[in-house]
Amino acid sequence: MNHEHGNSRSGGEIDAVQRQLYQRSLLIVVFSQLFGGAGLAAGVTVGALLAQEMLGSESFAGIPSALLTLGSAAASLLVGRISQQYGRRLGLAGGFMAGGIGAIGVIWAAAWNSVPLLFVSLFIYGAGTAANLQARYAGTDLARPAQRAKAISMAMVSTTFGAVAGPNLVGVTGRFAAAIGFPPLTGIFFLAAASFILAGSVLFLFLRPDPLLVARRMAAASQQSEPAAPQLDSTGYDQRKLVVGATVMVLTQIVMVAIMTMTPIHMKHHGHSLGDVGLVIGIHIGSMFLPSLITGILVDKLGRAVMSIASGGVLLLAGLMAAAAPPDSLPLLTLALALLGLGWNLGLISGTALIVDATDPATRAKKQGAMDVLLALAGASGGALSGMVAAHSSYAFLSLAGGGLALLLIPVVIWSRKKQKDSGRTTGDS
Repeated sequence: MNHEHGNSRSGGEIDAVQRQLYQRSLLIVVFSQLFGGAGLAAGVTVGALLAQEMLGSESFAGIPSALLTLGSAAASLLVGRISQQYGRRLGLAGGFMAGGIGAIGVIWAAAWNSVPLLFVSLFIYGAGTAANLQARYAGTDLARPAQRAKAISMAMVSTTFGAVAGPNLVGVTGRFAAAIGFPPLTGIFFLAAASFILAGSVLFLFLRPDPLLVARRMAAASQQSEPAAPQLDSTGYDQRKLVVGATVMVLTQIVMVAIMTMTPIHMKHHGHSLGDVGLVIGIHIGSMFLPSLITGILVDKLGRAVMSIASGGVLLLAGLMAAAAPPDSLPLLTLALALLGLGWNLGLISGTALIVDATDPATRAKKQGAMDVLLALAGASGGALSGMVAAHSSYAFLSLAGGGLALLLIPVVIWSRKKQKDSGRTTGDS
C-alpha cells in the first residue's frame, strides 16, 4: 500500500517538475525572441532595396530574399541536427550567432560595394532566421499535447516587439549609419547584428536544463515504467500528419514571401517614402506574430484542420486586396499586407502543431529541422520568382497568383481528414 502511494506521489512530483521546467524553458525562449524579432526584420525590410541599389536592376530584387531563405534552409538542417545531438541550447544559440555575423558581413558588403560579399553574408544571415523560427519548437518540448499550439504561439508572439520595431527604425538606424560613414540602408543591419547576438547569448547562458534532452529522458523513463501502445509508426513519426503539416507551412510561406518581397519595390515605384515602406512591412510583420496567442488557443480548441483552411481563405483575401489596391493607397496596401501576415500566422501555427504531434522526443529535433528546410526552400523559391513575375507581368498579377495558390490548402486538408476517417474505419473493421 505504501509502495503504491510512493509511486503515485513520485508521479505527481514528476508532473510538477515537468510543469516547472516547461514554464522556465518557455520563459527563456520568449525572452530570447524579444531580441531575435528585431534581427528578423532587417533582410525583409531593406534587403531587396539594397540589392536593387547595388545591382541596378529590379529583376534581381528577389535575390536577397532567396539567398536569405536558402541560408535559412541550410541552417535549419544544421540547427536541427545539432539540437538532436546536443540539445536546443547549442543548436539555437549557434544559429543566432551565425545570423549576427552575417548581418555584420552585409554592412561591410554595402560599404565596399561588394556584391559577392553581400550574397555570401545574406546567406549566412539566414541562419538567424532559421534559429528564430526553430525556437518555436523549443517551447513545445515539455508541453502537454493540449498546450502545444499555445506554446508555439507564446514563442511567436514574443517576436512581435522586435519584429514590428525593426522596420520602423529604418530611418533612425539609417541616420546612425550615415553619421558613422556607412550607407543609410545598412543601418537596420547594425540593429540585426546586435539583436541576433543577444538572442543567442540569452539561450546559451540560460536555457538550462535543455528542454529537449529533459523531454527525451522523461519519455524514456515513462516508457519503461508504463509501456503503452505506440501512436507513431516504427520510424518514430506519423507520416500523414507530417506531410499535411509540411504542406500547410510550405504553401503559406511561398505565398507570403512572394507578395511581401515585391511590396517595397512596388511602393517605391509609386512614390512612397522609405518611412511608408517601413510602416507597411512593420504592420505586416506584426500581423505575422501578434495574433499568435489567440491563434494558438484556437488551434488547440478548434483543431489543426479548421485553422489550416482558415489560413487559405485569409491568404486569398490578402492576394485579392493587394491586387485591387490603388498603388498610391497606403491604407489599402497596409490592410492587404496585414491580412497576408495573419494568413501566414494561421498556417504556420497549424502546420507546426501537426509536425509536433507527428513526432516523438527521440526523433523530434532532426525531423523538425528537415521540415524547416522545406519551409526555407519554399520562401527561397517564392522570393526568387517574385521579382521575375512582377518584372514580366505586374505586382497585381503576382498577388492574384499567390492568393490562388493559397486555395490549395483546402483540398490538402480535406484529403487528410478523409484519409484519417478511412483509416479509423479500417481499424474498426479489423
